[in-house]
Amino acid sequence: MLGVGQKFPDFKLPATVSLEKGKTFQDITGNDYEGKWKVYFFWPKDFTFVCPTEIAAFGKLNGQFADRDAQVLGGSTDSEFVHLAWRTHHEDLKNLPFPMLADIKHELCKSLGILDPGAGVAQRATFIVDPQGIIRYVSVNDLSVGRNPEEVLRVLDALQTDELCPCNWKKGEETLKV
Repeated sequence: MLGVGQKFPDFKLPATVSLEKGKTFQDITGNDYEGKWKVYFFWPKDFTFVCPTEIAAFGKLNGQFADRDAQVLGGSTDSEFVHLAWRTHHEDLKNLPFPMLADIKHELCKSLGILDPGAGVAQRATFIVDPQGIIRYVSVNDLSVGRNPEEVLRVLDALQTDELCPCNWKKGEETLKV
């Protein structure tokens, strides 16, 4: 698996970006959102139980990520059409403010090293990538355990200070002085 300090791989994937006819799909590349922090999070499968709770939680915090000049991008190995069907039929996903990447060929998941060897789907992985394309944070949960998007936001805040941040540090608190 790619880790902290490594370059996030280049990619071009179809994504579901809206429920509006004619504006539903868009290709997203690794060069989009240039100059921004990026928060990539992957889930195993659409139309499941844990995944929509996380996706909706990232959606609710999207404005806070945007306030920090960060673009949220979610994805799985399902197709953009499956993403669209899920968004259409799941009330909590209808108004998502970020793209849902469709890694149907598993190329990005393989490049990142997050394709689950047993299940053949994306692992529940999160990457924070700085504006230069360098991975600054990685986390992977068991397929059955949801992650905490508020913790991802806290880590983004800490990374953006470019200082030493103690355990449980929160935005606005003192950083460590050496």
